[in-house]
Amino acid sequence: MSWWGKVVGGTFGFMMGGPLGALLGASLGNFFDKGLDGLSLEDSLGLGTTERVQSVFFTSTFALMGYVAKADGQVTRDEIAMAEQVMHQMRLNPQQRTVAINLFNEGKKDGFPVHEVLAQFKRECFRRRNLIQMFLEIVIATAYADGRLDPKEKSLLQGIARDLGFTAEQFTQLLSRLSGQTHFRNEHSSKKKIAAAYELLGIPESSNDAELKKAYRRQMNQHHPDKLVAKGLPEEMIDIATRKTQEIKAAYELIKTQRK
Repeated sequence: MSWWGKVVGGTFGFMMGGPLGALLGASLGNFFDKGLDGLSLEDSLGLGTTERVQSVFFTSTFALMGYVAKADGQVTRDEIAMAEQVMHQMRLNPQQRTVAINLFNEGKKDGFPVHEVLAQFKRECFRRRNLIQMFLEIVIATAYADGRLDPKEKSLLQGIARDLGFTAEQFTQLLSRLSGQTHFRNEHSSKKKIAAAYELLGIPESSNDAELKKAYRRQMNQHHPDKLVAKGLPEEMIDIATRKTQEIKAAYELIKTQRK
C-alpha cells in the first residue's frame, strides 16, 4: 500500500503521534476515518520506514510553507502561487490537494509549533541528510517566491536550518545556490546566465575543470530523484527533484561550452 493509502487508512494519525500526527489528523478531516475498521498492528509502520518518512515529508512541507509564507505578516499571491506550483508538480489527487491546503493553513496559524515540528521531522528522517536538505530547499523557495528575501524571512529561515542541523555557513551557501538556480532559470543575458550557473553549482568562476566536475557530481548526487524517493521523498515530488537535476546538468553543460 502507498504512503497515501496508509494515511487515509488512519495508520499515521494514530501511530506517528507528536505535533506532525496532530497536524495531519487535523488536516485529513473526514478522510481520517476511512479504513479504520479492521486496522491491525501489522498495518502500522515503525520509525524510519520509507512510507512513514514520505508521510512526514508531505505533512512538514506544506505546513512549513504556510508558516514561512506568513513570516512577514502577509501571505502574498506569489507565495500562494508557489504552494500551488508544488501541488501541480506533484499531480495531487483532489483528496491530497485538500489535505495539502489544510496543512498550509495550519502552518499560517498563530502559535504554530515550528520547533517541535522540525524536531520531529529531523528525528523521523533519521540522518537522511540529502532528504532534509531537499525539504529545506522547498521551504526556502516559498520565501523567495515574491522575488525577495526580507531580513525577517532570512532570520526565520536561518532558524529553521539551524533546527535541522545546518550551520550558518552551510545555510548561506545553500541560499546562494538557490539564488543562482532562480537566476539561471529566469536570466536571458548570456553573461549573467553563466554567472548564475556557477552560483547554482556553488563554485567560483575561477574553479578549474576538476573542481567543476566535482561540484556537478556532488549536486547531482544530492538531488538524484530515485535516491531521494528511496530515502523517503514522496513519489509525487519526483518531478521537483527531476527539474532540479535538469537545471544542474544544464548549468554544467553551459559552463563547459563557455570554457571551450
